[in-house]
Amino acid sequence: MTNTNSWSNHKHSLSFDHTAGPPLDLHRLAQFVAVTDHENLTEAADQLHLTQQALSSAMRQLEKSLGVDLFDRRGRRLVLTEAGRRLRQGAPVVLAAVAGLADATRHTARGRQPPFVVGHSPAISAEEVFAVVEPVRTALPDLSVTARQMFVDEMHRGLLDRSVDVGLRRGATTPPDLAAAVIGYDELRVAVRAGHPLAEQERLTLADAAAYGLVVWAPPTFSFYTDFLVAACRRAGVEPSLTVHPMQGTPPAAAVIGNDWVAFLTTPAGPALGGRVQVLALTDPPMVPIQALWLPHTISEPRTVLLAGPGT
Repeated sequence: MTNTNSWSNHKHSLSFDHTAGPPLDLHRLAQFVAVTDHENLTEAADQLHLTQQALSSAMRQLEKSLGVDLFDRRGRRLVLTEAGRRLRQGAPVVLAAVAGLADATRHTARGRQPPFVVGHSPAISAEEVFAVVEPVRTALPDLSVTARQMFVDEMHRGLLDRSVDVGLRRGATTPPDLAAAVIGYDELRVAVRAGHPLAEQERLTLADAAAYGLVVWAPPTFSFYTDFLVAACRRAGVEPSLTVHPMQGTPPAAAVIGNDWVAFLTTPAGPALGGRVQVLALTDPPMVPIQALWLPHTISEPRTVLLAGPGT
């Protein structure tokens, strides 16, 4: 027998606060994003297979429901107001979270778990990713896990379009449209080619290594990791020369093969890449954060296990 009082209470708990205005219409919110991408109603309407009049009406209705002006209309161009920019900043996260919830509901109903995709920046090796993901493999042995190396910008896009479940990078700041947590720290070490003047040193300081110049994977200001390394060198009294590694997708230690540059990385000390590279420990090494990024307002069992770390 249905408990009508319980159902009534449940409905009451789900009610909206109408004094704050009606909730966002997600369909119109998606249309709003398309309009802002084009800054032109005609092009956005073509993309959405709508008439310009229908799309213009939808944007007016969205503004009316929010009680604010989202656009400054300048002829055929639509320029976002400050309120419009705020809505545009948060819209992709909301739309992605809703789409993710719908997909998760369907997967649950079908009894099928999609692969868990972990993106990682070039500064984090495949071995390090394996260690981070190992608790997930232990707790959920039937789950398929895929690791993909990518630049942070690509990772960011992948998290928003849900082609990536968790991103791993060397970072500490939180992007405004993602959730983040530092999940560990790794000791910084130095990679040099076999036969490099530093290869036989027993005690190596960061200043000694930085004097030879650094191979990095992105220019300063484009990468937290590069900025972190430059700052560490400056604290050691050296202004380092930098070169950006032209080949991506290879092990970090490979960056020093065939040159006298050094690469700062977190690979264990010892020979690497068949003896062609030597990874050296530093005296008083800096500790480098490893940060996880994910789409906020979403639920994921494997992500929860990953964030909890070993022992889960």
